[in-house]
Amino acid sequence: MNLNTNLPKIGSLSQSLQAALVDKINHKTKPLGALGQLEAVALQLGLIQQTLTPQLSNPTLMVFAGDHGVVNSGVSPYPQAVTAQMVLNFLQGGAAINVFARQHNMRLRVIDAGVNHDFDVHTDLIHAKVAAGTANFLQEAAMTSAQCQQALATGASLARQEVASGCNVFGFGEMGIGNTSSASCLMSVLCGIPIEECVGRGTGLDDAGLAQKLSILKQAIDFHDMGGDNALDVLATFGGYEIAMMAGAMLGAAEQQAVLLIDGFIATAALLVAAQLQPNILQYCVFTHCSGEAGHRRLLAHLGATPLLDIGLRLGEGTGAALAYPLVQAAVNFMNEMASFESAGVSTAEDAA
Repeated sequence: MNLNTNLPKIGSLSQSLQAALVDKINHKTKPLGALGQLEAVALQLGLIQQTLTPQLSNPTLMVFAGDHGVVNSGVSPYPQAVTAQMVLNFLQGGAAINVFARQHNMRLRVIDAGVNHDFDVHTDLIHAKVAAGTANFLQEAAMTSAQCQQALATGASLARQEVASGCNVFGFGEMGIGNTSSASCLMSVLCGIPIEECVGRGTGLDDAGLAQKLSILKQAIDFHDMGGDNALDVLATFGGYEIAMMAGAMLGAAEQQAVLLIDGFIATAALLVAAQLQPNILQYCVFTHCSGEAGHRRLLAHLGATPLLDIGLRLGEGTGAALAYPLVQAAVNFMNEMASFESAGVSTAEDAA
């Protein structure tokens, strides 16, 4: 596949402020390293924003929805219609992500990337449908090259629009019955990890259902018989429109020096694609949690990621990103508001020496 869209180019973060940021963190009124991962997040945000006083503005959760043709082969206990039903639940404010977004004052953007349903116009729904669900990748590629590139480019454009309206921190989530199957295949092929180590129970498969899901996905990977050296081809073959559009949005957000809050297994699979296209994107990512989905911990390890939370979440929707956002806020707040030893008149270990 030739990448002929205007996808973002992401440069490596300047390290020019690293020493000053570390010095500021180390001279807060606490023992060295006492705030653990919050210190790493504070340093990362300072480098992303190239400032000693990072700020978070207009936090936005982008939840992409799409349907998957492979559901027709029996990989999920839920019917495909649940995707559209859950999108309507988002729009009515009744889903978990609505609750957590309200709690933390985060804007929620729901995007129809490829749901097999025609939604009415709604002020809280972005209509960006590429097609009414992907093809069944057990029999053919999930999408064409043109559809894949359209989804990526649309996602990047949507992220740029949010940045233009004042957002500098994004959470990413998804809804799509069957999308753990898509994510498992993306992970297996792109990482070179056996599919058995990538497949989980998704929305609640029993042992028999899990065995059937694994069998179907093994057949699909064998059928396409492709390597992992071309992320765009792999995405078009096994991806979903919501995954492709999310990957594009991640690229667009990082291009604009925004902070990326990465949710669970599906969102991390989208990032995996984005990182193969633009490896520097990982410098902009805060990994919010490790989910209960079987492949997620292995995928985080592959990316060298240390998640903020590990509380057994496996819902998707961006819920992990929303729940971890206060920790990211705390990293910014201690950086900007916590006294230094000097300003507070507190003695240091160096003074004692």
